[in-house]
Amino acid sequence: MKLKSILIAATALAVGTTAALAEDMTIVSWGGAYSSSQNNAYHKPYMAANPGVNIINDESSAEAVAKLRAMNEAGNVTWDVVDVVASDAIRLCDEGLAEVIDPDKDLAAAPDGTSAADDFGDLLVSECFIPQIVYSTTFGYRTDKVGDTPPTDICAVFDTAKYPGKRALEKRPINNVEWALICDGVAKEDVYDVLSTPEGVDRALAKLGTIKDDVIWWSSGSETPQLLADGEVIMGSTYNGRLFALIEEDKQPVAMLWDAQVFDLDGWIIPTGLSPERLAAAKKYIMFATDTQRLADQAKYISYGPARKSSAPLVGKHAELGIDMAPHMPTDPNNAKNTFLYNYEWWADNRDDLDAKFQAWLAK
Repeated sequence: MKLKSILIAATALAVGTTAALAEDMTIVSWGGAYSSSQNNAYHKPYMAANPGVNIINDESSAEAVAKLRAMNEAGNVTWDVVDVVASDAIRLCDEGLAEVIDPDKDLAAAPDGTSAADDFGDLLVSECFIPQIVYSTTFGYRTDKVGDTPPTDICAVFDTAKYPGKRALEKRPINNVEWALICDGVAKEDVYDVLSTPEGVDRALAKLGTIKDDVIWWSSGSETPQLLADGEVIMGSTYNGRLFALIEEDKQPVAMLWDAQVFDLDGWIIPTGLSPERLAAAKKYIMFATDTQRLADQAKYISYGPARKSSAPLVGKHAELGIDMAPHMPTDPNNAKNTFLYNYEWWADNRDDLDAKFQAWLAK
C-alpha cells in the first residue's frame, strides 16, 4: 500500500507539474490564408520546439487599436502578441500601448551575423514594430465578366459604364481615398498634400460617391475572395495574398489588377501591460518567429515578401502547389511597375479623424 501511495503521489505531482508548465499564448492576426501561413511557418514549429506552449489564434487585428485601448483602460491585457499594419503600430507606440523593441537584443541576427537592425533596415518604421511582410492591397476581377478588354488601370474601378457590376471596397478610408484622388486627376506624389485639407477629403469622398451605390463594403480580408468566387462582384480590393490563394489554390476565374497596388508593411507588436513572465514569453516567440528562416518559410504558403533582406534569397516554391513564389510577390518587377507608396506617418496622425468622417459619409 505504501508503494501504491507513493506512485499515486508521484503521478499527481507529475500531472500538476505539466499543468503548471502549460503556457497559453494568445496571438492576434487577420485570419484566413494569412493566419494559416503564420500557423504553418511560425506557430506549429514554435510549439514543437517548446512543449507545453499552446498558441491560441485570435482574428481581431482589424480592431486591434480600439481593443488594446480598452484593455489598457481596464487594466486587463489578454493578448500576448499582435499582428498589425505599420501605421497602427506607430499609433499604438505613440500611445504607450506597445512595448519598445531593441532589434539587436530582442531579434535574431541574420545567419551571416548581420544585425537584425541592418537586416530589416528601413522597414523598422517604429521602435515598437517588428515587420514580417511587405504586402499590397490591390484588386482582383472576374475574367469571365470583363469581356475582351480586361482592366489594366486602377480607374476601371470607377468606370461602371465599361465594367458594370458590383465592386467590393474595404469599409474604411485607407487606400480608398488615395485611389479616388488618383482617379480624379491628382498626381500620386500630391495625394497626401491634397488629403491634408478638408477640401481634399471632400473631393475624395465625392469621387467615391460616384460608385457608392455599386459597392459592397467589406471588413474582413476574406470577404472579397468569397464575393468574387460567388460572382457577386465583378472586381474587389483585398490583400494580394488572399487573391493568390483564390487564383492559384482555388482555381477561380479571377485575375490580379496590380496597377496602383498600395504597398504596406505588416508585423508584430507586443502590448504593454503584460506581466514580466508573459513579456519574456512574448519576446521569446518574437525572436523565433522573425528570424531569417521563419520569414522565408511563410512565403512558402502565401505571396507576401519577407521583411528581412536575408530571407529573400531563401524564398522558393509553394509548399503544396510547387510553383515558384517570386513572380507572385507584390515586389516582383513585373507587378510593381506602378505602385502607390502608403504614407504610414500621415495615417498614424490622421486616422481617427478620417475614420470618423468616412463612417459618417457611409451612413448618409
